[in-house]
Amino acid sequence: MAKMQLSIFIAVVALLVCSASAKTASPPAPVLPPTPAPAPAPENVNLTALLSVAGPFHTFLDYLLSTGVIETFQNQANNTEEGITIFVPKDDAFKAQKNPPLSNLTKDQLKQLVLFHALPHYYSLSEFKNLSQSGPVSTFAGGQYSLKFTDVSGTVRIDSLWTRTKVSSSVFSTDPVAVYQVNRVLLPEAIFGTDVPPMPAPAPAPVVSAPSDSPSADSDGANSTSPKSSHKNSGQKLPLAPIAMVLSGLVALFL
Repeated sequence: MAKMQLSIFIAVVALLVCSASAKTASPPAPVLPPTPAPAPAPENVNLTALLSVAGPFHTFLDYLLSTGVIETFQNQANNTEEGITIFVPKDDAFKAQKNPPLSNLTKDQLKQLVLFHALPHYYSLSEFKNLSQSGPVSTFAGGQYSLKFTDVSGTVRIDSLWTRTKVSSSVFSTDPVAVYQVNRVLLPEAIFGTDVPPMPAPAPAPVVSAPSDSPSADSDGANSTSPKSSHKNSGQKLPLAPIAMVLSGLVALFL
């Protein structure tokens, strides 16, 4: 009898344990859809290779390499979210830069000049319209080295007090790197001062006078007509000679 009661007790306990475990068992985890792969990062732009094949921008590229600024620009282009905007003068712009001459700059001033040609942010051409309303924009050279931008019917103009030029073409513009060609070298006020020489006045347009008869033509015309008039006059005087002879003969007879 005692064994039977013990067996019943064990069976009841087993049933209770099974039911409790069934109630506390967690539901199966839901199956989640696979996470989409992240968008591929934009390919790095090699600025040295880009400026070597575009342009010609050899003079500006030489300055980038000799001052070490190429490393600053390359790091900004590839390792930051802000990106970079570079204004690159063609070789002809450096050849035309006579006053003031760049050959008198110190090594540090030349480095600041090169840094002055870039903004530490990527700007597409359409963004310059809003940028023109925000006042002077600091360049890579620092707060004192700023540029003013204006957008005139889609043409981006740049003013540095010493230099007034425009963006003549887009060399490369894909976020995070923009490279724009400019017609002149950008000269910062922080290096060259505020005593800007007056810009040469444009050459006057040639004066085109209305065609008129020249005095020589008049005299030639007069000379050309004078023989005709003299011949005509001589022709009128020839008939008077016989008449005069007849009259003189008649007078002689009466005398």
